[in-house]
Amino acid sequence: MHNAAGDRVEIEPGNRNDTYLEVVSDLVALIDHVRASLKLIERATAQEASLGNQEVCASVIVLDDVTPRYMKATTALTVCHVNLGIALRSLQESRTSRRGTGELAAS
Repeated sequence: MHNAAGDRVEIEPGNRNDTYLEVVSDLVALIDHVRASLKLIERATAQEASLGNQEVCASVIVLDDVTPRYMKATTALTVCHVNLGIALRSLQESRTSRRGTGELAAS
């Protein structure tokens, strides 16, 4: 197994619970980071839009030229957020179903 930095991570066979918790923790941290990035893009878009409105007189209509710069990044981050959420739920559901069958009852 490799971590985000590409370093080799050794997993001890008897340490399944710790490994599971590390993976869940990493997924939660990634989800939080993606959410923070989405908020940064949202703020940057709002800030640039408000700066553009200050420069325009009331009789001129300006098309939104700020949003397209951030559209691809927002879309990619949203897809990441959804997929990370799916991965996290999948891990949690598989662990719950294993406990239900008694495989992890000892841990």
